[in-house]
Amino acid sequence: MNVRRAVFIAALGLAGTAGPAWAQMQQGFGQQQPPPCVQKFVALRASAESKAKAIEAAGKRKQKPTAQEACGLFNAFSAAEEKMVKYAAENATWCGIPPNVVTQMKKAHEHTTATRTRICNVAAEMRAHPRGPTLSDALGAPVPDADNIKTGRGTFDTLTGSPLGTR
Repeated sequence: MNVRRAVFIAALGLAGTAGPAWAQMQQGFGQQQPPPCVQKFVALRASAESKAKAIEAAGKRKQKPTAQEACGLFNAFSAAEEKMVKYAAENATWCGIPPNVVTQMKKAHEHTTATRTRICNVAAEMRAHPRGPTLSDALGAPVPDADNIKTGRGTFDTLTGSPLGTR
């Protein structure tokens, strides 16, 4: 899977689940000070969002992240998202989080975990099987350079002679 695509999917997953949860919780509170459970949830969501933004920023860089770097970023995001989902599930009734929101968050976290697993498997595979020699290296063919290229003597050298090689 393309790392850029995985970053995009993860960012959408977080935005798609955490945003509605906060919007639904805000409707019932109006102008009042949010309860401590909501403040804790908002802090956990902010942590997960910052990790998602780090993944997104890595995907937008000119020098794309390596598989190992992407794996580390996804591990951090997955851990932050897991804390947020766990807190929401444990405190859903106390904080007034609707059950369908918790279910959506769990599904999004499952998707994040699957993406993280795929990326980390690619990273592990790349560490286990480093890039080997090319076919030219294996065959011992010389690398073309100015010393071993002959010009003006070939059959198809049409710049300085006949295309049939007769002069």
